[in-house]
Amino acid sequence: MTKKQKRVLYRIITAAAFLAALHFLPLEGPVKAALYLIPYLIIGYDILRKAVLGIIHGEIFDENFLMAVATIGAMLLGEYSEGAAVMLFYQIGELFQAVAVGRSRRNISALMDIRPDYANIQKDNGELEQVDPDEVEPGSVILVRPGEKVPIDGVVLEGVSTLNTSALTGESIPREAGAGDNVISGCVNISGLLKIRTTKHFGESTVSKILDLVENSSMKKARSENFITKFARYYTPAVCYGALALAILPPLSNLFLGSPAAWSIWIERALTFLVISCPCALVISIPLSFFGGIGGASACGILVKGSNYLEALSETKYVVFDKTGTLTKGVFDVTDICPVSEFVGKWGSEREAKEKLLEYAAYAESYSGHPISKSLREAWGKEIEASRVSGVEEIVGHGVTARVDGREVAAGNSKLMEALGLAYMENTGVGTVVHMAVDGVYVGYILISDRVKEQSREAIASLKKTGVKSTVMLTGDSEMVARHVADQLGIDQFKSELLPGDKVEEVEKLLKNKGVKEKLAFVGDGINDAPVLSRADIGIAMGALGSDAAIEAADIVLMDDNPMKISLAIRISRKCIRIVYENIVFALAVKAICLVLGAMGIANMWIAIFADVGVMVLAVLNAIRCLRVRERV
Repeated sequence: MTKKQKRVLYRIITAAAFLAALHFLPLEGPVKAALYLIPYLIIGYDILRKAVLGIIHGEIFDENFLMAVATIGAMLLGEYSEGAAVMLFYQIGELFQAVAVGRSRRNISALMDIRPDYANIQKDNGELEQVDPDEVEPGSVILVRPGEKVPIDGVVLEGVSTLNTSALTGESIPREAGAGDNVISGCVNISGLLKIRTTKHFGESTVSKILDLVENSSMKKARSENFITKFARYYTPAVCYGALALAILPPLSNLFLGSPAAWSIWIERALTFLVISCPCALVISIPLSFFGGIGGASACGILVKGSNYLEALSETKYVVFDKTGTLTKGVFDVTDICPVSEFVGKWGSEREAKEKLLEYAAYAESYSGHPISKSLREAWGKEIEASRVSGVEEIVGHGVTARVDGREVAAGNSKLMEALGLAYMENTGVGTVVHMAVDGVYVGYILISDRVKEQSREAIASLKKTGVKSTVMLTGDSEMVARHVADQLGIDQFKSELLPGDKVEEVEKLLKNKGVKEKLAFVGDGINDAPVLSRADIGIAMGALGSDAAIEAADIVLMDDNPMKISLAIRISRKCIRIVYENIVFALAVKAICLVLGAMGIANMWIAIFADVGVMVLAVLNAIRCLRVRERV
């Protein structure tokens, strides 16, 4: 709780204790009124203040005004405990709501705070200084250490490294960068230290331009209005004028007919009518239901940025996915080893030939920090003996050469084989190929593929069970890779070899073809996904490894990158909306009945208290159910 919320809690406890003590005291007359006024002001002075300020500023008809008039009226009628109790329960509901909202907002803020946004500039004494990228002028020299993001577009002056561009381009294959190569902001430096001369202002860099596109795209997003705002706009003035008419018209009619006016009777009925009409149950339970849903989702690692997104999520019928980092892990596995027949014959059997091929590859790549090199060493699974390796040379963009057990071993892509003048086998599988040569002879290749997340197939099946009509995958990868992943996971449609702008166009087409009340959700994790995350009805970002831009553009963030959480989020939203509708129907039905009874003089102040506070408490208790989530992931 915040300090402000703790102060409200202390006021609630103090006022409740005061009311409980007064209930058992034999009080009468002015003394009773004065004593009950103490807890009433303790718990309600801020509501009264807001009501007065609303009148001064011309915003009269809101829940604060109704609460003030209704409770003051109850106190004037001599119903002191009821008037104070109404204000007490109202503040309890407000506190519940504030705590739920605050927790969700703090979780989102903490998520954004852990993401660095700086540039390293080297001082004259050799020390590095972290500065805001906005302060770096074009032509400045910055240093990017392993694990850091390239903050500004530029050209590499010194160093050789591997850049993870998946967050920017959507491609799963890291690329090499060396002196003279252009690098763009948003890439992650994986292995070596890079010295870069910037070529643009931060505001003109790739990341900034994409963020601008996000801002422009977000203007097209339709946002549902909060029900209570529209309802209160008409309901509150109507009941206020209705209570006023009830207090004035019947007495005047009596006078006109020659009967006693009975002002006190009708004023009492009008104030009872006003207490009954106070929309506390709706004012409190509806926001509390939404924020209870947000809080319950947050406890499951699903951060929802607003109640309107939770409402929209319940109507989701189309889910569009990015591939790399969303349905796949963005890491690599050795999926196939294909030695040539001559190499098999030399080593006795195909199994032994595959083991030897993998061993040569692991040793040749033993000094490289490239993700593909790491996957080869992990596949080999044995300790590397450094004495067996010598003369390692890493050729940027091609691969490596080394002496392993006195043999010349080359491991790399087709460009390396062509540079060595060797014919090589064409790959028929899906993934990245590492061709191998030993002593100038081509011996085969190793196939490495991006690893599909264990939960992805189940996530697609779960979405279909929740009523999602169609699942679509959009990716910058080749058609072969996209088709393989789509078939493996059971995705309905896919589009491949797309640029960020192409993804927006594809989503625009889907948005035009969907139903009016059907929503489209896009799930992604990279900077390149930010524009389409913003353009979709609901943008869902993978938060653990996703980019800042994607998280800022998204409406919902999955903290652990688990795609199964998407169907869970939809179930939470539908439960929340169901509870909201239950509260609306219940509150309006009870109030309608009690309003009629109050106008007829049948309902007294205690029935009015039930219609207000009792219905509010029941609605709040129902709303709290949103916080309880059965996580089936």
